[in-house]
Amino acid sequence: MVSVIAMKNRKKEYVGFTCSGHAGYDEYGKDIVCAALSMLVINTVNAIDALTDCKLTVTTDEADGEMKVIFPDAASKEAALLIDAMLLGIRGVIEEYGSAYAELIIKEV
Repeated sequence: MVSVIAMKNRKKEYVGFTCSGHAGYDEYGKDIVCAALSMLVINTVNAIDALTDCKLTVTTDEADGEMKVIFPDAASKEAALLIDAMLLGIRGVIEEYGSAYAELIIKEV
């Protein structure tokens, strides 16, 4: 299962998000759920980096299918909009393919 966790501070600002695991919908290289989720997350990170002035730190572990994104100063309004769009897409994947393959958690830290 892919687990996406979006973290917000007490002011309801995004301070980071993680994505980890493998969907297990199909075999490696044919898993469309994993591909969709990966595309959403990676595109969001790339868009924040290319289209905003928001500072972020990204760490990855391809073997474990893990990405961690931290915003040292909380996400800007522009970055938050991109994250909201990512979460909308993730919810759509979960609705289409089911919660057995992915989960979305939004938590206060």
